[in-house]
Amino acid sequence: MNCRNEYLDILPEVREALEAGKPVVALESTIISHGMPYPQNVETALNVEKIIRESGAVPATIAIIGGRLKAGLSPEEIEYFGKKGRQIAKASRRDLAALCSRGEDGATTVTTTMIIAHMAGIQFFATGGIGGVHRGAEKTMDISADLEELAHTPVAVICAGAKAILDLGLTLEYLETRGVPVIGFGTEELPAFYSRHSGLRVDYRMDTPEEIAAAFRAQRGMGLQGGMLITNPIPEAYAMDDGVINGAIDQAVAEAEEQGIRGKEITPFLLARVAELTGGDSLASNIQLVYNNARLASRIAAAYTGMAKEEKTAEQK
Repeated sequence: MNCRNEYLDILPEVREALEAGKPVVALESTIISHGMPYPQNVETALNVEKIIRESGAVPATIAIIGGRLKAGLSPEEIEYFGKKGRQIAKASRRDLAALCSRGEDGATTVTTTMIIAHMAGIQFFATGGIGGVHRGAEKTMDISADLEELAHTPVAVICAGAKAILDLGLTLEYLETRGVPVIGFGTEELPAFYSRHSGLRVDYRMDTPEEIAAAFRAQRGMGLQGGMLITNPIPEAYAMDDGVINGAIDQAVAEAEEQGIRGKEITPFLLARVAELTGGDSLASNIQLVYNNARLASRIAAAYTGMAKEEKTAEQK
């Protein structure tokens, strides 16, 4: 376990689980501060942690509080994050040093959640959707740092695909170039976040958590750099009609361009506007897909730790 870092605090429950070889699943904090309003954000965050515990793993919500990197938050800290909301800065890799040196708070994105999870020795991370190549990136060069982090940080990220507001085809091309394996859980098609279908193919279909855990274990055993992206389709009951969601996204993207919204503000704007245009349906779908990903991540983490224990037992005989 790589947890010796002067800037890192690991919640006792998480530390004990890691030391005992129990499954641990990381969670991001941007979804709390920027993903939805209070108190729904806190309720959702606590529900995700509850789902992970019920699925046999230990949750570790990742954040930066008072300049400290946090691997695991207490309920009080989650409440603090939820109330403070958008006052908390979104923190990417480039922000970590400044936030820590200034003693400030930061909401972790996919990128920074992966970084801090890896520092703590956590290998699995459940989120809604990753960032990627934005529409029009050939002009703006707007490409999420999440893709670069996946290329060199050894954490398995379980999600419902890249956010549907992105250029999904170019996102897959970028991941291929950077050598990141994209796995479809029970599907050969890349999920499109709110929708189960994108018309794009993943690298490999795998049908059980054990199969995914074995692939990640092989990747780690070979010493290959980078992580693994596991895409998990939103449950059918909560999937949105392709025409409805794509129409809302197209309108939101056009409005963002008219208003000159760029950089780290673009994703929160688009997600909030899409939620407005769909009458809140997209937010409800977002919450359910996060729950679904948390369950799968817990099962994969449990399978992985089970393999590690079996291997250790075999070596001792």
